[in-house]
Amino acid sequence: MEESAFVHSIPGAGRVHPSASRWSSIEVDFGLFPASSNPNEDTPLVAYSKSYTFKLAINDKSHLKRFVYIFISMILIATAVALLVTFLPRKGATGGSLTGLPLALDNALLFFDAQKSGILPANNPVKFRGNSGLRDGDEQSNTSLVGGFYDSGSNVKFSFTTAYTVTLLSWSVIEYSPKYAAIRELEHVKDIIKWGSDYLLKLLQSNSSSDSGYLFSQVGSGNPDAQFDNDATCWQRPEDMSYRRPAFKCSMSASDLAGEMIAAMAAASIVFDQDDASYSATLVHTSEMVYDLVAKNPIQGTYDRDKDCGFEAANLYNSTSYKDELVWGATWLFFATGNSSYLDYVTGNFEAAVEEVVPSDEGVFYWNNKVAANAVLLTRLRYLHDPGYPYQSTLKNSSDMANLMMCFYLSMPKKFSVIANGFIFLQPNQNAPLQFAATAAFLSKIYSDYLDILQIRSGNCDGESFSLEMLQNFARTQVDYILGDNPLKMSYLVGFGDTYPEHVHHRAASIPWDGHKYSCSEGRTRWRDSNEPNPNLLVGAMVAGPDHDEGFLDMRNRHEYTEPSISGNAGLVAALIALIDNHEPSIGMDRDKIFAHISMF
Repeated sequence: MEESAFVHSIPGAGRVHPSASRWSSIEVDFGLFPASSNPNEDTPLVAYSKSYTFKLAINDKSHLKRFVYIFISMILIATAVALLVTFLPRKGATGGSLTGLPLALDNALLFFDAQKSGILPANNPVKFRGNSGLRDGDEQSNTSLVGGFYDSGSNVKFSFTTAYTVTLLSWSVIEYSPKYAAIRELEHVKDIIKWGSDYLLKLLQSNSSSDSGYLFSQVGSGNPDAQFDNDATCWQRPEDMSYRRPAFKCSMSASDLAGEMIAAMAAASIVFDQDDASYSATLVHTSEMVYDLVAKNPIQGTYDRDKDCGFEAANLYNSTSYKDELVWGATWLFFATGNSSYLDYVTGNFEAAVEEVVPSDEGVFYWNNKVAANAVLLTRLRYLHDPGYPYQSTLKNSSDMANLMMCFYLSMPKKFSVIANGFIFLQPNQNAPLQFAATAAFLSKIYSDYLDILQIRSGNCDGESFSLEMLQNFARTQVDYILGDNPLKMSYLVGFGDTYPEHVHHRAASIPWDGHKYSCSEGRTRWRDSNEPNPNLLVGAMVAGPDHDEGFLDMRNRHEYTEPSISGNAGLVAALIALIDNHEPSIGMDRDKIFAHISMF
């Protein structure tokens, strides 16, 4: 076998040299030119550029085949490694594995993939979940209610907490999208927000032709005293549900539920404004439509007072006021549209919303109370946009309230219980303390970021002062406690760290994904009451947490310790992204683009 090789040679050199034709030439000196008689004379490289033809003979073809096989194998291995590096899910922006807070955030977002209801995407990262709730809907109005998120360890879908989750996650993206992008989680969190937003739109899809409008508050029954199988009495994977799942419908007098839906869609519209203008416009339009229906309704109140609407939901998510949600929704509509009529409503009703807060909720941001977060958000408006007259008085009051709230967090003066390692108990008489500490961490960190933008290095309230470092340390202390810096040395985020709860109160996680459909009774006796760890690791679920004495029982049938929820995880995600340091400005969003419509102020 003979082959010819063409070599572009330049004598007197042994380097790779770019030729004029942009091809790299191999420079080889074969000694074919006579040496110069002048020892100081260099060989003219360009002048002697030549082309030569050589004949190569291969006598043993077996060596050639072996070489080809090895060469191809090396290419395949290199390709496989490249694909693995590209698609490995736990990767940071620098290519290294995520650790610390970024890994905790990655895990916490995975929990929402485990809570999805409906037809799941083919690439859903939680492999023990499949399509479920495909018959969800309202039979009377022939409305499909497929989709959304299961609220917690049961299979019930609550609109109130879904909307709250969408609002809070959207706020975190609006403020910290560069941080999400830096750790490659931006598209992931946007997918979660869109999943929730799509469901909210579906809940409201029949209102466009209605003069009065209605809201769906709940899909599935959580009544533990029912005489038939339902989501409370049946311990079954959502994929195996065959019992009836009723839909609960409210009128537009359910002002709190409507207000949170308004806030969710308005905030989400800002998230998608630059990616999908059409989708963003749909969210804004629907949000404004609901606002108009609620505003003109002569009857306003909380959704759980109506037996047909939120009577069951009140057992888990009892709403104590509605004005805070309406002000919250109007605030986000103002940010989304720049329409000053919404700001007029906010400043005209903020004080009334403050007065309706029950004493135990003062300074606490969670699904039932939006006043604390609204004070911080209005302070943002005052500091970063300054709408001026006639809004100054209310905005100053909101910033004073935010300052006082920061002092409360820092125990200046002491209002909340602080236990080991600086962890704060905002609701000592309620279960699930971690969710309240997580949102306190988020508000304190984001408030310090607002002050940092203006180069305000401290704040004060009633003669007490605090620094930005104090707020940031407080926020980090709460998150560190959740992640394992506590007396039990246990991470309350499943899958994070060396020790974490293994008996999470969660139907899908506690029953194996083995192709067998277990009945309701089998689920209770064989899986719920088992002492064995969950067969499916519910990565990223933040459980309810310890009691006031810092005791914790890792038992599936003790939901007050081991049950996670989407609202709780939303607060943790917000706190984590706020605390992650990617060496960028604290608030890295392009405010000029996102809030261009309110630049007139």
